[in-house]
Amino acid sequence: MTAVDTGREPTPGGGADSEAEARRSVRSGAAGLIGAATSGLFGFVLAVVITRGYGTVGSGAFFAAIGVVTVATAVCTLGAETGLMWALPRRRTGTRGDAARVLPVALIPPLVVALVVAVVGVLSAGALAPRLLGGSGAEGTPLLALAFVAVPVVVGTTLLLAALRCVRPIRAYVGVQFLLLPVARPVLVGAAALAGGGLVIGVGGWLVPAAIALLVCLALVAGPLGLGRGATLRPQRADWTWFWGFALPRAASAAIDAGSMWVGVLLTSVLAGQADAGVFGAVGRYILAGQLAMQGLRVAVSPQLSRLLGRGERAAAAAVHRRLTTWALVLSWPVYLLLAVFGPAFLQLFGPEFAAGAPAMTVLALAMLINTGVGNVQSLLLMGGRSGLHLSAALAGLLVTVSLGLWLIPAHGATGAALAWATGIATENLAAAGFARAVVGRRLVDVGLLRAAVGTLAGVGAAALVGVLAAGRGIPGLAVALAVLAAGCVGMLTMPRVRRRLRATMGQIRGREGASDDAGPAAATKGR
Repeated sequence: MTAVDTGREPTPGGGADSEAEARRSVRSGAAGLIGAATSGLFGFVLAVVITRGYGTVGSGAFFAAIGVVTVATAVCTLGAETGLMWALPRRRTGTRGDAARVLPVALIPPLVVALVVAVVGVLSAGALAPRLLGGSGAEGTPLLALAFVAVPVVVGTTLLLAALRCVRPIRAYVGVQFLLLPVARPVLVGAAALAGGGLVIGVGGWLVPAAIALLVCLALVAGPLGLGRGATLRPQRADWTWFWGFALPRAASAAIDAGSMWVGVLLTSVLAGQADAGVFGAVGRYILAGQLAMQGLRVAVSPQLSRLLGRGERAAAAAVHRRLTTWALVLSWPVYLLLAVFGPAFLQLFGPEFAAGAPAMTVLALAMLINTGVGNVQSLLLMGGRSGLHLSAALAGLLVTVSLGLWLIPAHGATGAALAWATGIATENLAAAGFARAVVGRRLVDVGLLRAAVGTLAGVGAAALVGVLAAGRGIPGLAVALAVLAAGCVGMLTMPRVRRRLRATMGQIRGREGASDDAGPAAATKGR
């Protein structure tokens, strides 16, 4: 391997076995989904803790502070987290490898930018707090200052998590990202709320787990990269141009992706007030929780996609994408369809004052059907090295979101913010899907995916209709719909064809199928 490995040439004769790669992705995807489900559960618990503990105005300020951290972190990482996911699978790990040289290249510029942002943010907190956190009273300035102080820590954690995903088996990443962070946060925030500690201490409870995760990630990545055991950390000049040539176009799109919801929260806070921002933030927590299946699948297979596309194995990459898109659709669409129909029931769990968010919930849930329906097309673009195309799609979505938000939010509050964000979601995802199809040059949709979409719509739609007709859109109607769905699932398990497919999938997850495949060209990256 040369000093800068830009990927292998396409394998003669058709490349990697697409089915073997798809089976391998099933095993990684299952681990990601389990972690995402746990994260989603505790993320919902956190949202309940925040909304119940601080009310509409207080939760609006809390969500706005989280938004500041999220958007600032996304800007300061400069796309380096995706750059690590793309670069490390193309390098050799260990004491004699060249992967460790990527670490200072990826870490130093973002951390320097994060420190500058933190200093400027703390000095400007007094002037910015009345605009960004209006209604938070005397706590606004220290709350905003705390958010900016946390930015370098969260940036470091984000980058080391990306490295962890590439150099350790996925269970290590799942343990930190999907267990440690989401479990610790509601515990600490809830303790702060019960103790009457106020917004500053509450947000502090949300931030402390990130510092713990930083230390855990540093310990976990040191061994595989050979840190402290002779691996060179001094990068060559070519390492900088190779890495940042990919990462810099991703910098802007990463900020847009991570901050898409929080831009809406901040706009709503400024244009419509803290109460509407609190409602929109609560709705957004449900919407983002439904997206965790996609997130779990994305982080599970991104290194695999980078390796395949780097070798020119486009057919195998497309097969992995189609398989995981079907999984994401079957798991996510029922959630979003139920959120769209039974928004009032879900929002009642936050308190009666959040019921006004039901129209916003319906709008955003329907938009997310498009997001999950096209699959992780953004990952195909990024892991294929086409970060510029991804940036174009993300910019189009942001332009639509902000333009419509400035027009709709003053008059319609949280519902206007939802309409703006929903249109931006559709714009970005459809554009990215078109780009990905052109870049990969293979089918991204097949008959199996279409059958899964139609079946899911028909089954969940029928159950939701029964629930609404029987008991309305509140909690009783949701209970009826869930009972109908549960009965339908039990009935499907009596069908021999369904049982065969379930056994085959479980066999793939356990590694019983394709065991010999791991001895092939991809064996070097088994377990990543």
